[in-house]
This record gives sequence, structure tokens and C-alpha cells, in this order.
Amino acid sequence: MAILIIEDEKNMSDLLKLELTHSGYQCDQAFDGEKGLLMALKNDYELILLDLMLPRINGIELCRRLREVKQTPVIMLTARDEVMDKVNGLQVGADDYLAKPFAMEELLARISALLRRINIQKAELEYSYSDIRIDTSKRKVYFKDKEIVLTATEFDLLTLLVKNGGNVVRRDMILDEVWGYDDEVSTNVVEVYIRYLRNKIAGIKIETVRGVGYRLS
Repeated sequence: MAILIIEDEKNMSDLLKLELTHSGYQCDQAFDGEKGLLMALKNDYELILLDLMLPRINGIELCRRLREVKQTPVIMLTARDEVMDKVNGLQVGADDYLAKPFAMEELLARISALLRRINIQKAELEYSYSDIRIDTSKRKVYFKDKEIVLTATEFDLLTLLVKNGGNVVRRDMILDEVWGYDDEVSTNVVEVYIRYLRNKIAGIKIETVRGVGYRLS
């Protein structure tokens, strides 16, 4: 699990790296905001430890620019413990805030809690059933690890089926969830889109439960 430490005080950065490495994390270091931002954008880190007072680009500005592109979890570190520093950090997208000096045990606990929360959130954004995997945050569908390009309606219909696993999804529920009970949409259109999915995803098994609805099998 990789962590980026952006801290201009080398002794502090080295201490953080030593303790985190001992706890099982892999660590990279940056000693100014400009270098830290480049590394954060170029690489995929599980978490970033970000000092507030940095040369070239300060921590607030770095976090703001990072959030325009990525949602990497950020814990902001600073020697200052003023309320406005904390507010500013959180407003630009920091996930947590820790004032120096701090106990290493507290930092490790904060890291563990944040990563656990992020992983729970990620799990809620992904659904899978059999060979199908759906990433709702990116609106991407994979069948046997191959990406399948779907229209927005096809995506919403498949997501509903996957979320219900092997359970039957009634036609009226499909109309409500996917089309919002549009008066101009009939139950026949559901059958049409089920056929689209079957044609687009070779090998998918969508069973028709006559008079009721559909389910994945």
C-alpha cells in the first residue's frame, strides 16, 4: 500500500517514512509542493500525507489542484493548529487534519480509519454478479474483465439487474428505476433493452420470468 509523504522538513519526512515502512506501507517522498503535486498526479497512491507549509506550492493550493483531477485520500499535517487552517484544508478537499506535534500512534490510527472508510465507500460504488462487474462512479461495465460499452439506459438497466443478483426484478420496478414511469414508455421497451444487453454482452444470461420480469442466472 503506497503512501506519498509531502513534507519539506527532511528529518520529519524521514521519520514518517521509517515508521510507516515499519507498519507495512510503501512510501515515496517529496520535499516541496511542486514536486509533490507532480508525483501525486503521475502515480496512484492509496493516501497522501501533506504538510501545510511547503515551498513553491503550499499544501492548500496543492490539495485544491489535486482535487481537480484525483480523489486520492489526503491527511493534512501542520505545525499550526488554528481553526481557519483546518477549515481551509477541509474546504479544498483534505479528508483529515492533524496538528504537529502528534503521536505516531495517532497518525497510524487516522490512516487506518481513513483507508477503511474509503474502501467501504468504494465497495458501495461497485457491484458484481457472476462475470459482470460494474463501476458506478465511472459508469463502466466489465464482463470477464473486458470492458463493454453501453448506452446510459442499458447501463442503468444492467446495474439494476446486477444489484439484485439472481433475484427477479419486476417489469414495473424496472420501469420505475430506469425510466421513471414515463407515460410514453411501455413494458415492451424493457424487452427491447433486455435484447440489446443480450446482443452486446455475449455470454450473459438474463432469464425471462414470464409475466413477472427478469433476472440474471
